[in-house]
Amino acid sequence: MMEALIPVINKLQDVFNTIGADAIQLPQIVVVGSQSSGKSSVLESLVGRDFLPRGAGIVTRRPLILQLVHVPQNDTAFRCAEEGTLDLEEWGKFLHTKNKIYSDFNEVRKEIEGETERMSGSNKGICPDPINLKIFSSKVVNLTLVDLPGLTKVPVGDQPEDIEIQIRELVLKHISNPNSIILAVSAANTDFATSEAVKLAREVDPDGRRTLAVITKLDLMDAGTDAIDVLCGRVIPVKLGIVGVVNRSQQDILNKKVS
Repeated sequence: MMEALIPVINKLQDVFNTIGADAIQLPQIVVVGSQSSGKSSVLESLVGRDFLPRGAGIVTRRPLILQLVHVPQNDTAFRCAEEGTLDLEEWGKFLHTKNKIYSDFNEVRKEIEGETERMSGSNKGICPDPINLKIFSSKVVNLTLVDLPGLTKVPVGDQPEDIEIQIRELVLKHISNPNSIILAVSAANTDFATSEAVKLAREVDPDGRRTLAVITKLDLMDAGTDAIDVLCGRVIPVKLGIVGVVNRSQQDILNKKVS
Protein backbone atom coordinates (compact mmCIF):
# COMPACT_ATOMS: atom_id res chain seq x y z
CA MET A 1 0.00 0.00 0.00
CA MET A 2 2.77 2.42 1.00
CA GLU A 3 4.76 1.59 -2.15
CA ALA A 4 1.79 2.69 -4.25
CA LEU A 5 1.34 5.85 -2.19
CA ILE A 6 4.90 7.19 -2.53
CA PRO A 7 4.69 8.01 -6.29
CA VAL A 8 1.43 9.88 -5.64
CA ILE A 9 3.07 11.91 -2.86
CA ASN A 10 6.02 12.66 -5.17
CA LYS A 11 3.68 14.01 -7.85
CA LEU A 12 1.87 16.16 -5.27
CA GLN A 13 5.20 17.55 -4.08
CA ASP A 14 6.12 18.50 -7.65
CA VAL A 15 2.80 20.26 -8.14
CA PHE A 16 2.83 22.11 -4.82
CA ASN A 17 6.43 23.24 -5.24
CA THR A 18 5.60 24.56 -8.70
CA ILE A 19 2.60 26.58 -7.54
CA GLY A 20 4.05 27.46 -4.13
CA ALA A 21 1.42 25.79 -1.94
CA ASP A 22 3.16 25.69 1.45
CA ALA A 23 0.00 25.00 3.45
CA ILE A 24 -0.19 21.35 2.36
CA GLN A 25 1.78 19.17 4.81
CA LEU A 26 2.84 16.06 2.91
CA PRO A 27 4.58 13.05 4.49
CA GLN A 28 8.35 13.38 4.10
CA ILE A 29 11.66 12.44 5.69
CA VAL A 30 13.53 15.60 6.72
CA VAL A 31 17.31 15.35 7.17
CA VAL A 32 18.68 17.68 9.87
CA GLY A 33 22.23 18.07 11.18
CA SER A 34 25.01 20.50 11.96
CA GLN A 35 27.55 21.48 9.35
CA SER A 36 30.10 18.69 8.82
CA SER A 37 27.99 16.16 10.74
CA GLY A 38 27.99 13.77 7.78
CA LYS A 39 24.57 14.52 6.27
CA SER A 40 25.90 14.45 2.71
CA SER A 41 27.60 11.10 3.20
CA VAL A 42 24.43 9.58 4.66
CA LEU A 43 22.34 10.76 1.69
CA GLU A 44 24.90 9.69 -0.89
CA SER A 45 25.15 6.24 0.70
CA LEU A 46 21.41 5.79 0.12
CA VAL A 47 21.89 6.56 -3.57
CA GLY A 48 25.28 4.93 -4.05
CA ARG A 49 26.54 7.96 -6.00
CA ASP A 50 28.44 11.18 -5.32
CA PHE A 51 26.10 13.95 -6.42
CA LEU A 52 25.96 16.54 -3.63
CA PRO A 53 28.11 19.70 -3.62
CA ARG A 54 30.92 19.68 -1.08
CA GLY A 55 33.25 22.30 0.30
CA ALA A 56 34.13 24.40 3.31
CA GLY A 57 31.41 26.18 5.27
CA ILE A 58 27.76 26.15 4.29
CA VAL A 59 27.30 24.32 0.97
CA THR A 60 23.62 23.30 1.09
CA ARG A 61 21.88 26.67 0.92
CA ARG A 62 18.48 25.60 -0.39
CA PRO A 63 16.25 22.69 0.61
CA LEU A 64 16.80 19.72 -1.70
CA ILE A 65 13.77 17.47 -2.17
CA LEU A 66 15.34 14.18 -3.22
CA GLN A 67 12.95 11.64 -4.68
CA LEU A 68 14.44 8.17 -5.18
CA VAL A 69 12.54 6.09 -7.73
CA HIS A 70 13.19 2.36 -8.06
CA VAL A 71 13.23 1.30 -11.71
CA PRO A 72 13.95 -2.41 -12.37
CA GLN A 73 16.64 -3.02 -14.98
CA ASN A 74 14.16 -4.93 -17.16
CA ASP A 75 11.37 -2.32 -16.96
CA THR A 76 11.57 -1.36 -20.63
CA ALA A 77 8.07 0.14 -20.65
CA PHE A 78 9.03 2.78 -18.10
CA ARG A 79 12.39 3.43 -19.76
CA CYS A 80 10.80 3.87 -23.18
CA ALA A 81 8.47 6.45 -21.66
CA GLU A 82 11.53 8.29 -20.32
CA GLU A 83 13.17 9.21 -23.61
CA GLY A 84 16.88 8.46 -23.77
CA THR A 85 17.02 6.19 -20.71
CA LEU A 86 16.63 2.75 -22.29
CA ASP A 87 20.36 1.98 -22.02
CA LEU A 88 21.00 3.86 -18.77
CA GLU A 89 21.55 2.11 -15.46
CA GLU A 90 20.52 5.21 -13.48
CA TRP A 91 19.79 8.85 -14.17
CA GLY A 92 18.55 12.08 -12.60
CA LYS A 93 15.97 14.73 -13.49
CA PHE A 94 15.34 18.18 -12.02
CA LEU A 95 11.91 19.74 -11.87
CA HIS A 96 13.27 23.10 -13.07
CA THR A 97 14.98 21.62 -16.17
CA LYS A 98 11.81 19.79 -17.25
CA ASN A 99 12.59 16.58 -19.19
CA LYS A 100 16.38 16.91 -19.39
CA ILE A 101 18.11 13.64 -18.46
CA TYR A 102 21.31 13.67 -16.38
CA SER A 103 23.28 10.45 -16.74
CA ASP A 104 26.51 12.00 -15.39
CA PHE A 105 26.21 12.62 -11.65
CA ASN A 106 28.97 15.23 -11.80
CA GLU A 107 26.55 17.22 -13.95
CA VAL A 108 23.87 16.71 -11.30
CA ARG A 109 26.20 18.27 -8.74
CA LYS A 110 27.00 21.21 -11.03
CA GLU A 111 23.29 21.81 -11.66
CA ILE A 112 22.57 21.87 -7.91
CA GLU A 113 25.42 24.36 -7.44
CA GLY A 114 24.28 26.53 -10.35
CA GLU A 115 20.62 26.56 -9.30
CA THR A 116 21.61 27.33 -5.71
CA GLU A 117 23.74 30.26 -6.85
CA ARG A 118 20.96 31.53 -9.11
CA MET A 119 18.44 31.82 -6.29
CA SER A 120 20.65 32.28 -3.22
CA GLY A 121 23.36 34.51 -4.66
CA SER A 122 27.06 34.13 -4.02
CA ASN A 123 27.20 35.59 -0.51
CA LYS A 124 26.61 32.24 1.23
CA GLY A 125 23.06 33.22 2.16
CA ILE A 126 20.22 30.72 2.09
CA CYS A 127 16.98 30.52 0.13
CA PRO A 128 13.82 28.67 1.27
CA ASP A 129 12.78 27.73 -2.29
CA PRO A 130 13.50 24.01 -2.77
CA ILE A 131 15.33 22.23 -5.57
CA ASN A 132 13.52 19.09 -6.72
CA LEU A 133 15.70 16.20 -7.85
CA LYS A 134 14.55 12.72 -8.88
CA ILE A 135 17.03 9.88 -9.14
CA PHE A 136 15.92 6.77 -11.04
CA SER A 137 17.86 3.57 -10.40
CA SER A 138 17.47 -0.15 -9.87
CA LYS A 139 19.68 0.19 -6.76
CA VAL A 140 17.46 2.51 -4.72
CA VAL A 141 14.19 2.07 -2.85
CA ASN A 142 11.22 4.37 -3.32
CA LEU A 143 11.90 7.12 -0.83
CA THR A 144 11.58 10.89 -0.55
CA LEU A 145 13.93 12.95 1.60
CA VAL A 146 14.39 16.66 2.22
CA ASP A 147 17.98 17.81 2.77
CA LEU A 148 18.34 21.13 4.58
CA PRO A 149 21.24 23.56 5.22
CA GLY A 150 23.52 22.45 8.05
CA LEU A 151 22.93 24.08 11.41
CA THR A 152 25.56 26.68 12.25
CA LYS A 153 26.26 29.16 15.03
CA VAL A 154 28.68 31.81 13.80
CA PRO A 155 28.56 33.64 10.43
CA VAL A 156 31.71 33.02 8.39
CA GLY A 157 33.09 35.30 5.69
CA ASP A 158 30.29 37.21 4.01
CA GLN A 159 27.45 35.16 5.47
CA PRO A 160 24.51 37.22 6.79
CA GLU A 161 24.74 38.06 10.51
CA ASP A 162 21.46 36.27 11.20
CA ILE A 163 22.42 33.09 9.33
CA GLU A 164 21.84 30.94 12.44
CA ILE A 165 18.28 32.28 12.84
CA GLN A 166 17.52 31.88 9.12
CA ILE A 167 18.61 28.24 9.08
CA ARG A 168 16.86 27.46 12.35
CA GLU A 169 13.56 28.91 11.07
CA LEU A 170 13.90 26.99 7.79
CA VAL A 171 14.56 23.72 9.62
CA LEU A 172 11.69 24.27 12.07
CA LYS A 173 9.32 24.99 9.19
CA HIS A 174 9.99 21.55 7.71
CA ILE A 175 10.20 19.44 10.87
CA SER A 176 7.13 21.07 12.43
CA ASN A 177 5.09 19.24 9.80
CA PRO A 178 3.37 16.54 11.91
CA ASN A 179 3.49 14.19 8.92
CA SER A 180 7.28 14.34 8.66
CA ILE A 181 9.88 11.92 9.99
CA ILE A 182 12.92 13.73 11.39
CA LEU A 183 16.25 12.14 10.44
CA ALA A 184 18.56 13.76 13.02
CA VAL A 185 22.23 13.34 12.05
CA SER A 186 24.90 13.81 14.73
CA ALA A 187 28.63 13.02 14.78
CA ALA A 188 29.82 10.43 17.32
CA ASN A 189 32.90 12.51 18.19
CA THR A 190 30.67 15.20 19.71
CA ASP A 191 28.41 15.02 22.77
CA PHE A 192 25.08 13.54 21.66
CA ALA A 193 23.33 15.32 24.55
CA THR A 194 24.32 18.68 23.02
CA SER A 195 23.40 17.76 19.43
CA GLU A 196 21.69 20.69 17.71
CA ALA A 197 19.77 18.33 15.43
CA VAL A 198 18.35 16.36 18.36
CA LYS A 199 17.63 19.58 20.28
CA LEU A 200 15.54 20.97 17.41
CA ALA A 201 13.82 17.62 16.90
CA ARG A 202 12.76 17.53 20.56
CA GLU A 203 11.26 21.02 20.28
CA VAL A 204 8.65 19.78 17.81
CA ASP A 205 8.65 16.09 18.74
CA PRO A 206 9.24 15.98 22.53
CA ASP A 207 8.31 12.29 22.82
CA GLY A 208 10.59 11.30 19.92
CA ARG A 209 7.72 9.52 18.17
CA ARG A 210 8.75 10.61 14.68
CA THR A 211 12.49 11.04 15.19
CA LEU A 212 15.15 8.68 13.83
CA ALA A 213 18.72 9.42 14.92
CA VAL A 214 21.81 8.63 12.85
CA ILE A 215 25.19 8.67 14.59
CA THR A 216 28.01 9.22 12.10
CA LYS A 217 31.82 9.12 12.30
CA LEU A 218 31.93 6.26 14.82
CA ASP A 219 35.49 5.55 13.73
CA LEU A 220 36.62 9.04 14.81
CA MET A 221 35.74 8.67 18.49
CA ASP A 222 38.58 9.12 20.99
CA ALA A 223 40.40 5.95 21.98
CA GLY A 224 38.84 4.44 25.08
CA THR A 225 35.39 5.86 24.41
CA ASP A 226 32.37 4.18 22.86
CA ALA A 227 28.84 4.98 21.72
CA ILE A 228 27.05 2.04 23.35
CA ASP A 229 24.91 4.16 25.68
CA VAL A 230 23.95 6.49 22.83
CA LEU A 231 23.13 3.67 20.38
CA CYS A 232 21.08 1.83 23.01
CA GLY A 233 19.00 4.95 23.63
CA ARG A 234 20.13 5.41 27.23
CA VAL A 235 21.30 9.00 26.65
CA ILE A 236 18.33 10.35 24.66
CA PRO A 237 15.61 7.86 23.69
CA VAL A 238 13.92 8.16 20.30
CA LYS A 239 11.00 5.94 19.31
CA LEU A 240 12.14 5.18 15.74
CA GLY A 241 15.62 4.06 16.78
CA ILE A 242 19.26 5.11 16.58
CA VAL A 243 21.55 3.93 13.75
CA GLY A 244 25.33 4.13 13.81
CA VAL A 245 27.34 4.53 10.59
CA VAL A 246 30.95 5.00 9.54
CA ASN A 247 31.45 7.71 6.92
CA ARG A 248 33.89 7.69 4.09
CA SER A 249 37.12 9.56 4.80
CA GLN A 250 38.05 12.58 2.70
CA GLN A 251 40.53 10.36 0.85
CA ASP A 252 37.75 7.85 0.13
CA ILE A 253 35.68 10.69 -1.35
CA LEU A 254 38.60 11.81 -3.50
CA ASN A 255 39.09 8.21 -4.64
CA LYS A 256 35.38 8.03 -5.58
CA LYS A 257 34.74 5.21 -3.12
CA VAL A 258 30.98 4.58 -3.03
CA SER A 259 30.55 3.29 0.53
